[in-house]
Amino acid sequence: MAYVPTLKTQYKEQIMPVLMKEFGYSSIMQCPKLTKIVINQGMGQAVADKKLIDVAEAELTQITGQKAVQTRSRKDISNFKLRKGMPIGVRVTLRDAKMYEFLERLIAVALPRIRDFKGINEKFD
Repeated sequence: MAYVPTLKTQYKEQIMPVLMKEFGYSSIMQCPKLTKIVINQGMGQAVADKKLIDVAEAELTQITGQKAVQTRSRKDISNFKLRKGMPIGVRVTLRDAKMYEFLERLIAVALPRIRDFKGINEKFD
């Protein structure tokens, strides 16, 4: 039997029935659900120092538990001294079990430790 995160089981057993009752959904498939969590980090200073990308990649890999991928520039921008194909950031796409584990740790551990926390926006940075 495969490991199932506690947040996923809690969503299926407790939250989903409440959503169905509150919004009048006739099927479980109508309930909203998470499909993926994308975490990205742009490194503007990486144009001058290439080692910053490696450090950012290692940090994001350690935070998420999944290897981060370097993002590269698509075109030349002379004002930023940027050339096509230069690494400018890192990103990770989490799905299924790793996604729920990351979200659970974010909600239970990381966010409560923020001083004067007043909630998060729809698009969380």
